[in-house]
Amino acid sequence: MKPGSDSFDYTLDFKAIDFRKQPELYRIGKGEQGVLLVEPYKSEILPHWRFKTVTEAKKSSARIYKMFLAYLKADDFPGADMARKFLQMGWTRARRYANHKGGRKYDQTSGEELPRTEDAEKAAAAAIFYERYVTARQHKEYVRQKKARER
Repeated sequence: MKPGSDSFDYTLDFKAIDFRKQPELYRIGKGEQGVLLVEPYKSEILPHWRFKTVTEAKKSSARIYKMFLAYLKADDFPGADMARKFLQMGWTRARRYANHKGGRKYDQTSGEELPRTEDAEKAAAAAIFYERYVTARQHKEYVRQKKARER
């Protein structure tokens, strides 16, 4: 697999690999793939990831975006991409909780989709993360580093 491949390699020993020391092993994947696997980034970013309220979302997304910029500045693409994934995950998780009370989309017993709700606080938190996620995804240096990996 080439470094920029879309295929996320779940066969790697994630507990043993430090992707900062071995960035060539990192695969971007699709969407949020690997967000809770790739170290040391998961451990660096996860403690700052909060989306339950607008206040938490503002603070969390700002902190993660600041980390994103620092990773870019250090030419650490895996770190920047992981920060981007956490911003994306903040948006998608907050949206799920906005749409479904308790965050469950399907009934555990029947498997049927639960009725949609609209939690305005979670929807606003999702919008905050979405704005940061899009800003990160379109950042010129992020795009440049991503293209460099795809060669």
